[in-house]
Amino acid sequence: MKTFDVQSIELSVARQTAFAFIADPATLPRWTSAFATVTGNQARLCTPNGEVEIMLEVRASVESGTIDWLMTFPDGNLATAYSRVVEINRGCCVYSFVLTPPPVPLELLEGALASQSVTLAEELRRLKALLESEK
Repeated sequence: MKTFDVQSIELSVARQTAFAFIADPATLPRWTSAFATVTGNQARLCTPNGEVEIMLEVRASVESGTIDWLMTFPDGNLATAYSRVVEINRGCCVYSFVLTPPPVPLELLEGALASQSVTLAEELRRLKALLESEK
């Protein structure tokens, strides 16, 4: 059973532009399906079972280009997402995202991860369209 998914997309914008946009948690509702709202370190997450309020911690490093999210659910379960923006050349970068298993029971894991992988691909296309239309 696969327990992770890695996807990437080329972005025709400067690394700094992509990094600043992706690292800003306020932009998450614009390009992700999971985030309904983000205010400070709190977010309302859309799940298959409805919306839930979570604590959101963003760990971003300009130097390494990493942007990681730690999402703590009301029951204490922790979900994580890891990503990185890498410059390819001036005005072009690659954004890669490591999708980790959601905090669900083992018997639901395979279907949940597969579903999230499809959603992630759509979100990366939405991110690309947003960033490239704003340049």
